[in-house]
Amino acid sequence: MKDSLKRNGLTLTAFALVTTGLIALTHQFTDDKIKSQQQQQLQKLLGSIVPANLHDNDIEHDCTEVSHPEFLGNSDAKKVYRARLAGEPAALVIQTITPDGYSGNIELLVGIDAQGKVTGVRAIKHQETPGLGDKIDVRISDWILSFNGKGLGNGDEKNWAVKKDGGQFDQFTGATITPRAVVGAVRDALKLSNSMQQQLYDAPNLCKVSKVSTKEEAHE
Repeated sequence: MKDSLKRNGLTLTAFALVTTGLIALTHQFTDDKIKSQQQQQLQKLLGSIVPANLHDNDIEHDCTEVSHPEFLGNSDAKKVYRARLAGEPAALVIQTITPDGYSGNIELLVGIDAQGKVTGVRAIKHQETPGLGDKIDVRISDWILSFNGKGLGNGDEKNWAVKKDGGQFDQFTGATITPRAVVGAVRDALKLSNSMQQQLYDAPNLCKVSKVSTKEEAHE
């Protein structure tokens, strides 16, 4: 009986070790693939926000972080990607969030050129009502493109509101809360850019690709 229990225990142990090893190997291979896909998606997204003619650097590999609850929705650090042309500042892509959506937080990326004009806005995560608030998604509606080329001008913010509130942006039929929240978030991202532009461009790069040393380099 004892020998049988011992054999069963060893069998279960061996099975557990093999299973754990297979899981670890699967995670190792799939994790790299997932990271690669995420990087490709980010690259595509940034490319849709900042036109190719505005930069000659890899925007996704040039970023800093900033925490500014007044302008970025909460106190969490947000990434700011930097576009440069011939080494000169060209545009910023600011990650921001608005907690004022109808169904909770709406996460956005806001592109702003060196002249303080919006180059593009994309909603990257939200839970807004299908058929109503989800029109902030560029795959469903072109409403989000209405920000392109707009800035704060001489500091006049009255136009930075939905038309129902006396501003320039359309609201959605049956849904005003969502576009109102997004307009406010884009406006605040512009404020942040206007007040911290040079500081954001000059900050250390947190997205720089690490150079992997080769065996030859290691012996040099």
